Amino acid sequence: MKSKIEGVIYGMAIGDAMGMPSELWGRKKVREFFKGYITEFLDGPQENEIAKNYKKGQFTDDTAQALVILDSLFENNFIPDKKIIAKNLLNWAEQNNAFKKNILGPTSKESLKMIKKNLNPIEITNKALSNGSAMRIAPIGLLFKANQHKDLVDYVFKVSQVTHTSDITISGASIIAMCVNSALYKSDFNEILEDLYVVDKLALDLGSETYSPSMTKRIKLAIDIANRFKGKDIEFINELYDIIGAGVNISESVPTAIAIAYYAKDVNKAAFLAANLAGDTDTIGAMACAICGAYTGVEKIDNNFVKIIKESNEINLNFYIEKIERYWKQKDISKWKL
Repeated sequence: MKSKIEGVIYGMAIGDAMGMPSELWGRKKVREFFKGYITEFLDGPQENEIAKNYKKGQFTDDTAQALVILDSLFENNFIPDKKIIAKNLLNWAEQNNAFKKNILGPTSKESLKMIKKNLNPIEITNKALSNGSAMRIAPIGLLFKANQHKDLVDYVFKVSQVTHTSDITISGASIIAMCVNSALYKSDFNEILEDLYVVDKLALDLGSETYSPSMTKRIKLAIDIANRFKGKDIEFINELYDIIGAGVNISESVPTAIAIAYYAKDVNKAAFLAANLAGDTDTIGAMACAICGAYTGVEKIDNNFVKIIKESNEINLNFYIEKIERYWKQKDISKWKL
């Protein structure tokens, strides 16, 4: 299981860092600027308003916020506490000058501004449509046994409610966490997909209603694209970009990330696909590669990718891996069905 924990944490960071240079650029601009395709870690281009803040191999706010969430859980014995999470997210944002550098997602940015003023951001969080809840949630899937659908969804809601409380954003986050969790235990990806459809229904009842499309139906459409373009990498991501979308809306990025994970079943390939997709490449990469890391374990990840992540980021990811592994041992995982 340690291999899979490492796979999720390093996979998330790799997909995030590989996708960083092309973040929020359109497909034509990505192809022209990088003269083809991104195949390795690169510095963030100065021409990219957000990516210019990062160097080769550095992960962005997606992975950084996931680690803040974990820190908040460690602080309270893995019990989600809204006040602790809000405090730590705001501290992280201020320490990293995230407001000025514009490295926060739209909903998280406005919610944290409200919290900073001691105001309740519920009017913002209830209407959220962006993917901030899902981009940072992957490690939560590591904390549950197989088939704990309701427990996982409830936990995701408690973790996410600081900035996201709408039905679609709780659904999207629950789907990513469930996909990671299910990939720990199941080798048949079609069985993993069935788990996602279960948590989608459960999550929609927790969040405030929005006029959003069905996440289940959009995932099924994305999976159909993956099956139709099997073995045709560029045609596949082009079709995803055109039909499902690659924007910051959670109804686009989550189904696209699921389809990339399903298609690649490998962190290295998923990182390439996400980085060259265009759109919200770092977020989609972080989600897709975390899922693939859970599916394969760290052994299947390019050793050089892991090495660069370790060298390029000041945060020690092994600290988080060891904490989660210790959590498992305390839960007596010998009784779990693996």
